[in-house]
Amino acid sequence: MRIKLKSAARMAFFAAAALLSGVLSIDHASAQEAAVAAKQQTAGAAFKNVTTTSLKGLTVADFMGAMGVISADLGLDCADCHPGAGTDKVNFVVDTPQKLTARKMIDMVSAINKTNFSGVQNVTCWTCHHGKERPSTTVTLDKLYGTPNDEHDDFVAPQPGEPKGAEVLDKYIAAVGGAQKLATLKSFIATGTSVGYEGLGGGGSFQIFAKAPDQRTTLIVFKDHPERGDTHRVYDGEIGWNKTPRNAVPEYQLSGSELDGVRVDALLSFPAQIKTALTGLRTATADIGDRDVEIVQGSGPHGVLVTLYFDRKTNLLVRMVRYSQSPVGRIPTQVDYDDYRDVGGIKFPFSYTFSWLDGKDAYKLSDVKVNVPIDPAVFRKP
Repeated sequence: MRIKLKSAARMAFFAAAALLSGVLSIDHASAQEAAVAAKQQTAGAAFKNVTTTSLKGLTVADFMGAMGVISADLGLDCADCHPGAGTDKVNFVVDTPQKLTARKMIDMVSAINKTNFSGVQNVTCWTCHHGKERPSTTVTLDKLYGTPNDEHDDFVAPQPGEPKGAEVLDKYIAAVGGAQKLATLKSFIATGTSVGYEGLGGGGSFQIFAKAPDQRTTLIVFKDHPERGDTHRVYDGEIGWNKTPRNAVPEYQLSGSELDGVRVDALLSFPAQIKTALTGLRTATADIGDRDVEIVQGSGPHGVLVTLYFDRKTNLLVRMVRYSQSPVGRIPTQVDYDDYRDVGGIKFPFSYTFSWLDGKDAYKLSDVKVNVPIDPAVFRKP
């Protein structure tokens, strides 16, 4: 997606806000209206001129994710639909031809799924567009006789002879320290730096605060560049908040499938409970680069789809992908883990790469403290 190359990684969520492409017009008349929008839980109530029926009932968080799906699937940047996007002269209100077309396409996709697949989401924007504004209509012969398509289905199809999901998870638990040791882990604070992506957006301090069983906060602060603003991703076990600088809605309460996603992140922070965090496990094998991996897929809170990838040599978790729902396609969030190190008998990844539809960032840890007290305020509204 071109936007990843145009903006700093830490500004990527500004792009997510600006990517209200093709389906709405937002009146940014005042900061007060943005604050009201943050408190309201549906896109139809929070934003003006959301005319597409299937999007009106989305939460603000899921609506923003849906806009990211549209942008990524068509390979568009904010300014392709919103004149002046990325500047202080952006016009989100004007109905450009691209926005009018997008409204029709969303209705078309909804009708196809309803008429032909009993409402099951088998067709999305990606089905036809594959990162292009205009879908291709003819196969390229070099592709036909070249490297096989490497796209995978979202749903894992169990393969004969593969171990059961619980067996794979047991090997992971043993690899990171063993069930007995992991049962003693009640909290941790991980500290490091934001590396950014492609040389952009780095230099901030990065911290993860986690308390069992399901509280987690991620905090990124640019002390030397306060103009960038701080980023908070907060979940207190019931309520989640997102605070991101330069967003159309700079701070809002998480809800819907986005809230389910951050709950998964919190639960998986403590490997001892990984076997109870997911249900309906399915397994398969694949590869990630030069790594052979075992895949375990299951359902998290309220059915959110979660896929875990374990290195077959080390049995360590190397990737997690979770999918939130939207009317235009699933919203993937991916975390890659590397550089595992022993901390008091438990292995923690000291390298994180966090990818979402509108950006990619990397973090390097320098220190992890376990079973330390954490101020409850850390998990509250920023």
